Amino acid sequence: MERLNKSGPVVKTTTAQKKELAELDSRYAAKMAERELFLKGELATVAGKGDYEAYAHIEKQLVSERKTISAELEEKKEKVRQGGK
Repeated sequence: MERLNKSGPVVKTTTAQKKELAELDSRYAAKMAERELFLKGELATVAGKGDYEAYAHIEKQLVSERKTISAELEEKKEKVRQGGK
């Protein structure tokens, strides 16, 4: 435990911050689900046509968008944790 405290002080989150973090999680989960539904529909369409090159491209796009949305969420959550600085 001592080593953990040496890396930096533990910052307590307020009730308002917890609420804001939960709202961010909810908003970004919806955003992620929306993009996944759209892109999975596109995957089904191109798979039906047998266009495997387009299928691979859309899969890469899906992975990329997941990473982008997750990074954006973590960035906003960190701002909330830091008190909006």
